[in-house]
Amino acid sequence: MDRFMKRLAALLLPAVLCVSLLGGCAGAEEGLSLPVSVGSAPVSLDPAYAEEPGDQTILAHLYENLMRVTVDGSGRTSVIGGMAKSVEQEEETVDGSLAVTYTFRLRSARWSDGQAVKASDFVYAWRRLADPGTNSPYAELLSMVSGYREARDTGNLELLQINAKNDSTLEVVLNGRHDWFLKEVCTSPATSPLRQDVVQKLKAAADEGKPWWSDPTALVTNGPYTAVESDEGHSLKLTASSRYYGDMPGPQSLTFHFVDTAEQGQTLYDSRAVDAVWPLTDAQLETLAASPEWEGTPELETALAVFNCAREPFSDVLIRQALSLAIDWTALVQAAAPTARMAEGVVPPGVPENEEEDFRTAGGPLLDNDPETLETRRIQARALLGEAGYDSGLDLGELEYLYVQSPANDAAAQELCRQWRDNLSVQVTPKGMTERDLMSALRNGEYTVAGLALAAPANDAECFLMDWTSGSQHNVAFYESSAYDTLMAIIASAADGTARMGCLHDAEALLLMDCAVVPLYTQSTAWTLRENLTGAFRDPRGWFCFSGTVTRPV
Repeated sequence: MDRFMKRLAALLLPAVLCVSLLGGCAGAEEGLSLPVSVGSAPVSLDPAYAEEPGDQTILAHLYENLMRVTVDGSGRTSVIGGMAKSVEQEEETVDGSLAVTYTFRLRSARWSDGQAVKASDFVYAWRRLADPGTNSPYAELLSMVSGYREARDTGNLELLQINAKNDSTLEVVLNGRHDWFLKEVCTSPATSPLRQDVVQKLKAAADEGKPWWSDPTALVTNGPYTAVESDEGHSLKLTASSRYYGDMPGPQSLTFHFVDTAEQGQTLYDSRAVDAVWPLTDAQLETLAASPEWEGTPELETALAVFNCAREPFSDVLIRQALSLAIDWTALVQAAAPTARMAEGVVPPGVPENEEEDFRTAGGPLLDNDPETLETRRIQARALLGEAGYDSGLDLGELEYLYVQSPANDAAAQELCRQWRDNLSVQVTPKGMTERDLMSALRNGEYTVAGLALAAPANDAECFLMDWTSGSQHNVAFYESSAYDTLMAIIASAADGTARMGCLHDAEALLLMDCAVVPLYTQSTAWTLRENLTGAFRDPRGWFCFSGTVTRPV
């Protein structure tokens, strides 16, 4: 705890920040038409519900948020103003709590039907996202906005502190400092602006049983592209919007070709029907992963084993620690998937520590997978069971390991349960189920141990750790630690970035010391862009940006 207090001493006083945001870019490359394949036909083009990378990719081209991500010639990304031409940040302490107010000045921009983009369009979209009746998987992106919990509890969305001061001024008040707000929340497809009148009109006009967005060519959007031609289930063509405030340097038209399998996507690429393809086939990934030098693009996700800390036998930290010590991660990863790598912490690779360094690299591995210490760790695990009062793992009774059924998950679950059985005599039966059933069991506490793919809505370490605080609706481990809660509260209001990261590393270490969750493995992915093209990039959160794609100079 002394180390935690030292972190506190490094935190600075609040500051006032005013940032000017650049916008606009060069004209679109004349005549460039870019066909791509990045997944199946849309499941949802409603920003509040779109979870598939392909769906989010389409939305990222149709809508523009307050901020936007760009890439330079070296492949480095940065965040600049989108609909916001400037933003001011002010801080004040009210009744002992820090409030941070962001004031966005919107640029003069138009929707594709010619109407002005207004601050009220963001208010509508964000209140709709936070509305418990919407039941959006991305509602928690707004959890740092003042009044969020009260709005969710009462259904009164006016309590959410996002307000249109006038048509061109948007004000958002946060509970504490959240360094990732501008970079992650204000660039997410989920928080894109929407016109209330358009949504209501399209809902009324949609055929029975179809969602309001089912005809993409009828959407009114504010991004660099508009949808002009839809071959339902097969393709969607976008063209550069004449209403967009700044021209793009990239394609004049962008066509998404939908496929059901990676093999179909690769066939399109090989026949030159598309110039970019994701995902690659299992065979391609297996070949890539066989190379010791291949690192791939990290997926923003960590596979965990989650213990129910409120239910016996895992209410005892000694039991949780014993099962963690008994794991052979090398064997587990080999069973999982070719692109799987041993997890070194809750936060996966690819999450930034700062402008130059990776959080995982900076923090180092928090799990011991040295083959030479494996037997020693397993002896320690058996000793912990004895210390907890169990002569044998058999005394824990018959347990189940719940997980989402898939070939890779099946193999990993079988291997994990085998290790616990063979080395600790703990009888754990793997049970595959649908994702919906698993999440229901987790939320209701109707499990003892389960596998969970922990994904974050934003590319910041805090987003992987904040769910485990006491009382969080996402704390499916039912983990309670006053020390952990204190650390996370400090992190939310930290003024100094270095001290904040130090506290995040401390929080992650504490979570793993208490073994509420055990990281198992992470995965990487890869995609292909035609060699004569450049300027496209994959956002760490999973979607692609093709609006800056140009022909590579000869």
